[in-house]
Order: sequence, then C-alpha cells, then structure tokens
Amino acid sequence: MEAMTKTTPNGHATGNSKANGNGKAIYDESKIKTLSSLEHIRLRTGMYIGRLGSGSDLDDGIYILLKEIVDNSVDEFIMGHGNKVDITIDEDLVKVRDYGRGIPLGKIVECVSVINTGAKYNDDVFQFSVGLNGVGTKAVNALSSHFVVRAYRDGKYAEAVFSRGDLLSQKKGKAPDEPDGTYFEFLPDTEIFSEYDFNYEFVERRMWNYACLNSGLKLIFNKQKFESKHGLLDLLKTEAGEDGLYGPVYYKGQYLEFAFTHVQSYGEAYRSFVNGQYTSDGGTHQSAFREGVFKGVNEFYKKNFNAVDVRDGAFGAVAVKVKDPVFESQTKNKLGNTDVRGWIVNETREAIVDFLHKNRQAADKLEQRILHNEKLRKELNAVKKEAKEAARRIEIKIPQLKDCKFHKGDKKRGEETSVFLAEGASAAGPIVFARDPETQAIFTLKGKPQNLFGKTRASIYRNVELYNLMMALGIEEDVENLRYNKVIIATDADVDGFHIRNILMTFFLIYFEELVTSGHVYILETPLFRVRNKQETIYCYDERERKRAEKKLKGSAEITRFKGLGEISPKEFGQFINGDIRLVKVGVRSLATVPETLGFYMGKNTPDRRDYIMEHLI
Repeated sequence: MEAMTKTTPNGHATGNSKANGNGKAIYDESKIKTLSSLEHIRLRTGMYIGRLGSGSDLDDGIYILLKEIVDNSVDEFIMGHGNKVDITIDEDLVKVRDYGRGIPLGKIVECVSVINTGAKYNDDVFQFSVGLNGVGTKAVNALSSHFVVRAYRDGKYAEAVFSRGDLLSQKKGKAPDEPDGTYFEFLPDTEIFSEYDFNYEFVERRMWNYACLNSGLKLIFNKQKFESKHGLLDLLKTEAGEDGLYGPVYYKGQYLEFAFTHVQSYGEAYRSFVNGQYTSDGGTHQSAFREGVFKGVNEFYKKNFNAVDVRDGAFGAVAVKVKDPVFESQTKNKLGNTDVRGWIVNETREAIVDFLHKNRQAADKLEQRILHNEKLRKELNAVKKEAKEAARRIEIKIPQLKDCKFHKGDKKRGEETSVFLAEGASAAGPIVFARDPETQAIFTLKGKPQNLFGKTRASIYRNVELYNLMMALGIEEDVENLRYNKVIIATDADVDGFHIRNILMTFFLIYFEELVTSGHVYILETPLFRVRNKQETIYCYDERERKRAEKKLKGSAEITRFKGLGEISPKEFGQFINGDIRLVKVGVRSLATVPETLGFYMGKNTPDRRDYIMEHLI
C-alpha cells in the first residue's frame, strides 16, 4: 500500500513515503534532495561554524559570525586599504563598518549569498587571507534573521537586505559624504542559536588580538578603542605581565612575527596565529617555531641542551602569513600546511641567535633558566623512576580509571572523547551507568586531592592520586599527548565540590597550563532542582529556572533539591552527560594574573584571604 504524500504547513510536499512489505521506507528517487548552498549551511551549521552554543564560550557560533565579518575588514587593512573598523553590538544586533575599498557595487548580492564567489581567489587582490573558500559572509547571511550589506565606492552605494539567506530588497544610490568601505549588519537567528547573549569580554579579547596582530589598525568596539603600536610584543607583555625572566625576544619579518620569554611556571604556553586567525590547537607553524627556538638556543650556546630544558617555562606568541593556508576544519583552529616548516624553523633560529648575541644579559638569564630546568629534570627523573616502579608493583592498569574505546588522536570519534573527573564513588556511579563507553571515560577521585600550590613537579610523583590522574590523561611528557579531547570536572555544587574544583584547576594551571589555555578543561553543570507534576518534568540549574518552572507547572509541582551528583538516578543522569550536557569551559583571561590569583586563593592562609572569605562566603 502506498502512503499519502505529506505536506508542511507551508504546503510544500515532503515526498512520497513508500513502504515495502516489511514496513521499511524505500530508498528511491523521491528521497534525493538538492539544497542550495545557504540551505545547506542552515541544515548542517556545524560544518561551517563549529558549535552553536549560547554565547558562554569564546568558540560559540555567534562569535564566529562576528569574526567572519571582521576578518574581511582586517583583510582590507592587510592589503593596504583602511586603518579603522567600527564595531557595535546593541541588543544582539551587530554592526561592522570598515573603510577599505568596499565591495564592487554590482556584486554585493553574489558576494554574500553565492558560495565560491569572492575576490580571495585572486592573488592580486588578497594574498594572506584566512577565508579563502568564499564561505564566511554567506554563512553569516544564512544564519541571520536580519542581514544587511552596504558598500560605498566613489560617492555611490549599493545595499541588499536578507533574512535567513533570502533576498528581501536591494537598492542603489548616491552617497557623496560617505568614505569608501563596507557596512554589515546582522542579527543571529534564534531558530538556529536558540537563546544566546554576547559576552562583551570575549569580544574585547578578540579585538585586542586583532590589534596586536595588525599594528596600525584601529578597532573601535562600542566606543572602546583597541590599537597596538608594538604588535605581538604588546600581546606578550599583556599576557605575561611582569613575570618574564628577561626582556622578551622579539622579531618581525615579512611573513613571520614572534615574541617570547620564560616565566616562573612549568610547561610551555603559546598564542599562535595564521593570517590573523587564532589557532587554539597550534599546528605546523607552532611546531616549527618551537623547533626553531630550540635549534637557535643550542647554536648560540654551542651546547646540546635537552629540548625539555629549553622549553620548560617558555611563553610566547607567534604569527605567520601563509598564502594558501590549509586548516584541519572550517573553524580553523589548527594549521596543517607541511611546507611552512623549513622556512619558519630557519628564520626563527637565525632570529634567536641574533637576539642573544645582541642581548648578553638576557642570554645569561636564559642559560641560567635552562641549567635550572636541567637540574630539576634530573632530580625529577629519580623520583619518576621510583613512582613508576611502585605503580608497576601495584597494578599495570590505572586503578581509578574506567577507560573508553576511542581516544583523542583517533580519526574515528576522537574529537568526541572526554574523561569525567568524578568526586568519589557515589558521583561516579551514575556516570558509569549512563556514559557512552566508546567515547566517555571516568577517573574517580578518592577524596579531596592534595593542594600542590608552591610545590615542585616532583610532588606529583609523590602523590599517588595526582600521579594516576596525570598518567590517565597521558600528559606526563607533553600536553599534546592528551588522551581525551575534553577533561570534565564533575563535582557536587557545594563547598567541598567547589574546593575540589579549585584544587584540580590549580594542579592543571601550575603544571599543565597549556591544557587550560588550549581549551580542554571544562566544568560539568548538573541540575540543582527537579520540578515535576504528572505530565511534565523540568530540570533547573539555578533558582531563577526553578521559579520559572514552578510558575509553569503551577501549584501541583513537586520540587526536589539535588544535594550531590550521587542523588541523581543513573537513568536521569544520562541526559545530563549526553544530548543535554552543559559544560563551562575553564579559561584564563590573562596568564599574568594566574600566579597572583592562585597565590591568594590557594597559597598560605593570609589575613587578607580570611577577610575575603568572611565577607563573601560566610
């Protein structure tokens, strides 16, 4: 029997749904659909902008939309046209005006609505752009309920207005008083992004990055000016503060710019950029830069220092211009070009040797730090050996870890992997029951971990629990060996739970800073309340949501307060770590503030801290 053709409320046919004798839908010509490019963007949004999010994370989609528009304005500056960009966000409406050449008036519709259309295929017009695939503004257009593009050239203008990728109107005219350039206006579509809010601090951080990567460019965001005279040197000084052991090494060439120093911390941390794009996961340019630093140091001192000793405590920023960048995803977090390695290594090496020859005081301080690292490493190796032998005697497997099938480096589902750091067996129980064993691992904490603030790295090897945690994550030698894409702290929302969170974040920030700065550490949010009646159940994450749910369900609602993760049934818990998972990414506003902040909250119990606790917490 043939089923009837179904229609949408707009009257569009969804196609025949035929069934065979087994009741299964038949795959035939009627099932084949052809989507326009903008329809595809709306249907498969993640392919183009990554995650959607609510605006609580720097990588959420609304910031990617803003970035795509501002990138075009910055590209104009890079090519020598226009040194100012005005950005305004007012009640979620975003406005961007640049003073470059302006889109050719006869092509404004095609440039924002037709994939593979743009001037970035022409090397004479754009040479070092991030967006080379003609997708950026089209994605913004498709994902906005309101989108306006207006171009000014030679006293004339052209304008087009869209909604969700559909052209609503267009006009042309004279604009004798308007300087050349392009104006964009867009409102992210709530059908795609649901509820969202712009975090102005995130936007300001991105504006500062733009300014430091483009000396001479002035960006004005909501009347606040962002401008840098010294490029990456300004960025490094802002991030590292007064923590640098010596005056930063700074170099600026035609295609390579970098600044770095050593700080009083463990590990290494970098801010890397390609054509102005922040590459949070690094890539071949960052690896080549690290190699160049190592080779330059050994060449200058005529030594054969260990790479670990040279790099431990290093903090730097590196930016490169690449003509045809190849990124590992549309979100452009990691560069994949292998052809850049040779010239970046050599140029970095030569610049390091030149700087150290000209700055003997800095050279002496760097050598002292390397020798200090070498001494600590040798002491650490002895402790490591003892710890590993003890671990082998007990058990080969890590006793507190329930592992998953796939890991971060796997092509299949590697990016989906996560490990929950659970507060005790009672919290781990529901996670064990509800998890996806292919992509979700669990590390169970036995209690409150030791606070290692102010301790040396050797302390990790003397603490069984933190040693096991380090080995479970796979970060002993290098954070790049991380076994899971997300490290999720899952503790109760009470005083003890918050304390454990702080201890773990202190542990990561002291010894494995890059784990945090590269965006791999998260905090799991679980509901505080369950509000339900016979017809509906609503989970609430704060008092505001609870009151809203009570009002919705009226007087018949039953309210349950969850005191800890262990009180949530395993069946319920499944939805909170899978489809409806809420995560808060742990970030660092400025690395310069980390030592002082950790010292205040996690250091010795000073009168100032006691006063703070009495005032804010008790």
